Amino acid sequence: KCAGHERHLGQCRARPWGHHNCGHGEDVGVECAVTSSLGSLQLREGPDRCSGRVELLHLHRWGTVCDDGWDLRDAQVVCRHLGCGHALAAPGRAHFGRGHDVIWLDEVNCSGAENSILECPAKPWGDNNCFHGEDAGVICSGNPEADQVRLVSSGSRCAGRVEVFHNGRWGTVCDDTWDLADAQVVCRQVGCGKALSAPGRAQFGRGTGFIWLDETNCTGAEPYLSACPARPWGRNDCYHGEDAGVVCSGSEPADGAQVRLAGGPGECAGRVEVLHAGAWGTVCDDTWDFAAAAVVCRHLGCGQVISAPPRARFGEGQGPIWLDGLTCQGHEGHLGECHHKAWGAHGCEHNEDASVVCAGANVTEEQPQVRLAGGPTPCMGRVEVLHEHRWGTVCDDTWDLRDARVTCRQVGCGDAVAAPGHAHFGEGAGPILLDQVGCTGEEDTLAECDLGAWGVHNCNHEEDAGVVCAGEG
Repeated sequence: KCAGHERHLGQCRARPWGHHNCGHGEDVGVECAVTSSLGSLQLREGPDRCSGRVELLHLHRWGTVCDDGWDLRDAQVVCRHLGCGHALAAPGRAHFGRGHDVIWLDEVNCSGAENSILECPAKPWGDNNCFHGEDAGVICSGNPEADQVRLVSSGSRCAGRVEVFHNGRWGTVCDDTWDLADAQVVCRQVGCGKALSAPGRAQFGRGTGFIWLDETNCTGAEPYLSACPARPWGRNDCYHGEDAGVVCSGSEPADGAQVRLAGGPGECAGRVEVLHAGAWGTVCDDTWDFAAAAVVCRHLGCGQVISAPPRARFGEGQGPIWLDGLTCQGHEGHLGECHHKAWGAHGCEHNEDASVVCAGANVTEEQPQVRLAGGPTPCMGRVEVLHEHRWGTVCDDTWDLRDARVTCRQVGCGDAVAAPGHAHFGEGAGPILLDQVGCTGEEDTLAECDLGAWGVHNCNHEEDAGVVCAGEG
């Protein structure tokens, strides 16, 4: 007789071991919901065991987590705890449906390195200002076991019977519902390009042992086969005459060899994104420099690097942050050849996404044209920059002599004498385009400084920045 909170059956009340009046016709069984659970943590209502609403067990009651402050670092801890690989997303707003009963945690603030969400800072248990429309969820890449997929019995690395590793044993996949979308996931996972066909009926011979998966139903976009909906491991109505196979096109580019620039004005300027495990993700700006940017520009056929802007200059990305701690020499063929932390290992947020501006880009607006307006001479005045065909001003927050020095150098007016704020040369009109400019003073143009996002500020024109330059340089 169990109350439901016991950790194992041995803790429940029962007759002495071996005392019964039963026959095997009375053997009991259980059927569990599609839920990933480990100890006091579980995922509910997701499409697979590694995605869903986050729930925690406390005081013998399951409860949810509020999405206030919930981010990819919190999700990373949950995914790691459940053995579900790395976090791909941290959806809030009850993305996987509203929970019931208590909301246990609010304002969770993990660093991403913890082994359990219980190690993360948070408000006290049950202390929150949330409702279940704010329940937090996670989408994980999948069980690390999903990395272990092989193709056998064809004589080719990129074709054969599909076998997956689970519970320490290799087993096959049943061909019920097996199609090209499922095959695409397998081909990508084993690094064999695109799926050409998805043969069933043991075309590559009958396997032996377990049939691990049945009724697999991938969309084709999943990073691992185990991330696809399917019947529970080992549950099937098949025999080995129904073993599934794949025929793939061949090898695909190495990790880091597929790069794109997003959010920019053209193909040669933007936020750097790389493809890994079937998903596009960003690069953290920690250690991001001209050498790394040069690798990207050359790889994309975009000429020389103009600048390597940090801090999500072209907007914040979505999904995983794939690379951090990049150290490139500048001669590598692609970012994957540079030294870096393990894929997905980082301590960053998307406001640290790295970007590049290459010479092949139409960079007249991303390497800003600068002018001085409202001053008594051509070498002093209100600083204005051109962006998206509009002139706008610069806010004086953090504006100092180092920023002025770069501006004076860029407009050919020698060294900076002063960096007046408070609209010293009169208030501008139109947009305020830059705020919290952070130059070292050594840059040749403002484009090389830490500029933040275009048009994002908390200023008014009474805070327009200006410069006083020494004269012609």
